[in-house]
Amino acid sequence: MWERFSYYGMRGLLIIYLTQHFLFSDQQSTLIYGAYTALVYVMTIIGGTLADRYLGQRKAVTFGAILLVLGHGMMAFEGSGSREILTYEGAEYQLTLDGRGGDANQIIISETGQSVVRFENEGSVMVVTDPDAVGLPSQIDFSGDMTRIEQEELYVNILYLALALIIAGVGFLKANISTIVGTLYGLGDTRRDSGFTLFYMGINLGSFLSSITVGIIGIVYGWAWGFGLAGIGMLVGLLTFLFFQGWLEGRADPPDAEKLKKKVFGPINVEWACYLAGLAIIGISMLAVMNPQYMGGILGPLGLIMLAFLVIYAFLKTSGMERGQMFAAIYFVLAQIPFWALFEQAGSSLNLFTDRLVDRTMFGWSVPAPVFQSLNAAFIFIFAPLMAWLWIYLAKRRMNPSTPVKFAFGVFLVGLGFLALVLGMNVSGTAGMTAVYFIFLIYFVHTMGELMLSPVGLSAVTKLAPARVVGMTMGAWFLYSGLSNFLAGIIASSTGAETIGGQLTDVAAAKATYSAVYTQVGLIAMAIAVGMLLISPIIKKLMGDADGTMTPHPEDTEAGGPSMDRSSGAP
Repeated sequence: MWERFSYYGMRGLLIIYLTQHFLFSDQQSTLIYGAYTALVYVMTIIGGTLADRYLGQRKAVTFGAILLVLGHGMMAFEGSGSREILTYEGAEYQLTLDGRGGDANQIIISETGQSVVRFENEGSVMVVTDPDAVGLPSQIDFSGDMTRIEQEELYVNILYLALALIIAGVGFLKANISTIVGTLYGLGDTRRDSGFTLFYMGINLGSFLSSITVGIIGIVYGWAWGFGLAGIGMLVGLLTFLFFQGWLEGRADPPDAEKLKKKVFGPINVEWACYLAGLAIIGISMLAVMNPQYMGGILGPLGLIMLAFLVIYAFLKTSGMERGQMFAAIYFVLAQIPFWALFEQAGSSLNLFTDRLVDRTMFGWSVPAPVFQSLNAAFIFIFAPLMAWLWIYLAKRRMNPSTPVKFAFGVFLVGLGFLALVLGMNVSGTAGMTAVYFIFLIYFVHTMGELMLSPVGLSAVTKLAPARVVGMTMGAWFLYSGLSNFLAGIIASSTGAETIGGQLTDVAAAKATYSAVYTQVGLIAMAIAVGMLLISPIIKKLMGDADGTMTPHPEDTEAGGPSMDRSSGAP
């Protein structure tokens, strides 16, 4: 709960922080975000492998939690922020905001004072509200090449290092926490499902509370306060784990304690080699988030290599029903990609859209945009039990949709959610603010899609893959989850708009871009879903008797797999 509190609290603020505090462009910010969330998944493969073979889950989780405390703590070191400098008739002025979040006004600061500014005529004219205060005319012909960005290199690098520490920390902690919960109960223990249900609820409770508290504090009181609260949450989680780890009764200890003491390089033993591998992950991750544009050139080939390996293995090492089930597992590994690539807009482009282009006023209060990310967890609280009951009800009447059909429905709904939001944009006109209830609607539709797809996804893969390659197929699942998150960053970057201080200069143009991109990805997702529905009988046949259909136990899905950890959601 506390780890998810820290992660989702930080995640809710991150994209707005990148655009408003460090003044990264929308395109760069969303690519950084996509690379960051992608690496969290990829590094989970390494952290899980090191824990299984050498460290054991207890040591791996402790190490990961320490890295997370450091990473979240470093996010609170923000510096004074980047500066956007306007050069006009030989003089320099600073363009900035008078606050944080979507309600902040753009202002210009001179040696004599400051004034609110706004942009008209598609951003080509800057209107100065109080020209006498800053010694400027009331209107200035404006273009982007009149400004430059000055960043504080030290604090930008601290940001990159903090993100890298969080990536490595989650890599060592994410899968291993779920494994620990599984080890607490024997196969016949009737408390097993209840234990995972508590675990699942804790994850979603952490996400729900952090999206509200960290989101409000970070926007209203300051970035450092918001990120600091997220860091405190992670510290509480670490202390809880350290204080109560005796209750594990050795179940998460190293598989071979003596092996950990063996020297592998000079004075460095196996255990310290594992920790040094964590430092290597930090270094690689830092380079990746500094240069996110190159991530596709790494993840793409890795994805193709993994796919080729899985297919070749299926052809050469399996036969009969086992081969069919292996191909079905490969299908599900790939079929998750369009869903998560769109669902994960929540933390990037959808977060920026909510911040800038939605009338967030509720009960007389303008709700900070990050708070709306709590809707996903809230809807899961409400509807996950109902969906679980529905599948059981339908199964008793032999009407329960097959796993491939549920997957198709999930992808269809994630596309439908974006079209519903586009409808809201169109209702509000070319430059009007979108009504807030359309944000509630898209999160509701997306959560329904998530409950269709995510709880059965990893369960299907682990049941279908031959026992001797379950670990490899789980690694493939996380690799393609990471690829999905990077694709989400690419999609989000295509919604980028011109900004000053992280705020829009042309609302109509930005809204038109969002509408075009969201319409396109929504229609593509729905078309893919129709194709998935058409081939679902084939996939069901390949699955053989492995699809009952599946209404998995929570432990089959990493306490919900990607869903339960997506706050469901992401890492």
